[in-house]
Amino acid sequence: MQDELFPESWQRPVQQLSPGITLLPGLALEEEKQIWQDVQAVLQQAALRQMQTPGGRTMSVSMSNCGALGWVSGHGGYRYSPTDPDSGLAWPAMPPRLAMLASQWAAAAGFNGFDSNACLINCYVPGCRMSLHQDRDERDFSQPIVTLSLGLPARFMLGGIQRNDACQIIPLIHGDVLVFGGPARLCFHGIMPLTAGAHPLLGSRRISLTFRRA
Repeated sequence: MQDELFPESWQRPVQQLSPGITLLPGLALEEEKQIWQDVQAVLQQAALRQMQTPGGRTMSVSMSNCGALGWVSGHGGYRYSPTDPDSGLAWPAMPPRLAMLASQWAAAAGFNGFDSNACLINCYVPGCRMSLHQDRDERDFSQPIVTLSLGLPARFMLGGIQRNDACQIIPLIHGDVLVFGGPARLCFHGIMPLTAGAHPLLGSRRISLTFRRA
């Protein structure tokens, strides 16, 4: 069962899914433990929490941030903030290793010079999902989005520029990096409900790190 959930990364080549969208399978595996240690250190300073949508609904996914800016949601809308609304303090600094890796991963997908100043940390447990949406709260759409998947496998929904465009389903497993930018920067995307399981490092959850230039 473990082999079915987590196939060997070297059996899956780099995939150019469409112009501007690249899947880099298993690219983070060599540093998975150090990355997870960095994430845990951030979460000790800014705990995961379920934010509210502008309409007052509670999101199923738990979130936190690190970097100069953090993505937040609430009655005031979706936005970036330099401070954690729960504590009033600045978000934890982005660990240098994570910032360096995000830049390297972006370059591997053809986006050189990516300098992330915001990392959104999402935590999914079985049953959690993320509905189709665009990442459009950033100021500079010339910069890509870089997402690292850790823990349980996910089914990533990738649509087009219009909400009703057809979606393709992309399996993402522990250590995979997905980069999208250029003509795909504003593609709708989301995560299907997470299936139950257990990962040897993270247990019964999936953590995604989404690096952005806010």
